[in-house]
Amino acid sequence: MASPLRARARRALAAGIGTAALAALVPLGLAQPAAAASVPICSSHTHPALAAKLSRDIASAVAGRTDRYALNVWDAKTGVYCALHAYSTFDSASVVKATIMGAVLRRAQEQHRYLTSWEISNLRPMIENSDNSAASNLWNDLGRTRLNNFLRLVGMNYTTLGPGGYWGLTQITARDEMHLLDAYTDRTDVLTPNSKAFGLSLMAHVESDQRWGTPYGTPPGVVAHNKNGWLQRSFGDWRVHSIGVFTGNGKNYRMTVLTDNESSMDYGVTTIERIAWAVHHDLGTYNGKAATPYAPRVAGPQPGADTPLNPTSDGSVPFDYKG
Repeated sequence: MASPLRARARRALAAGIGTAALAALVPLGLAQPAAAASVPICSSHTHPALAAKLSRDIASAVAGRTDRYALNVWDAKTGVYCALHAYSTFDSASVVKATIMGAVLRRAQEQHRYLTSWEISNLRPMIENSDNSAASNLWNDLGRTRLNNFLRLVGMNYTTLGPGGYWGLTQITARDEMHLLDAYTDRTDVLTPNSKAFGLSLMAHVESDQRWGTPYGTPPGVVAHNKNGWLQRSFGDWRVHSIGVFTGNGKNYRMTVLTDNESSMDYGVTTIERIAWAVHHDLGTYNGKAATPYAPRVAGPQPGADTPLNPTSDGSVPFDYKG
């Protein structure tokens, strides 16, 4: 069976999009922000006008941004697929916790058993509160062989585990993170319906001060399931990431946005939320209107963002670690 990536490439050619659009579907190396305006970012065999609109709105969202970014978007309802620098690699920070959870769930399935109370007592704080001790407990308990086997099963072929116990230095790509979200949603060969429901339930109950990023602008009636990462390294810049699944009210779409080379956490969050705003407006409301301007986060409740930012590193890697 042809891979979904090759199938999408063939559909793009059949739709007359041309080779320029396919540049968004293949490895691009280091992200170059200016490229966002030069190639179509999104395609769809069945909804080309919607894809073209979202391409324009994402390009507008990232115009002038000086950080490095990558994104992948997939809407199962409309077939809209978006990719920009999707194979560029980033330090994972705490986003890798969603991968650790997947490996724990898969292990229980392979061993034909329920999750243990110990596993649950670590999974819940690891996802809902981004607890680092819980992540280390599960990382060490799984071991690198089982974690690597899970990566290969999911198709996360460009992901490399962090050295030793430094799971926050796992090298990830936006495309591989989309493969992970596929495993939690439409794929049936990785996780059982019960495992997927448990994992998504935890991601839907992330504590309020971590509901920034891809959930920003989530339409009414759509449930956001997300996991974020925000890591400051000793040489100054931040890595700020957000992945999310959005379901309910007839919607089924997901996005991954990774960023780095930022002087502040807030700058990275703004880049992600500008993209998320465009995605939610176009795929969530699907009304054909021009996207409303991104509304910068301010103190107090905001649409899709419950609390102001707390710009403190997630602690997934020690600040002074030089690796």
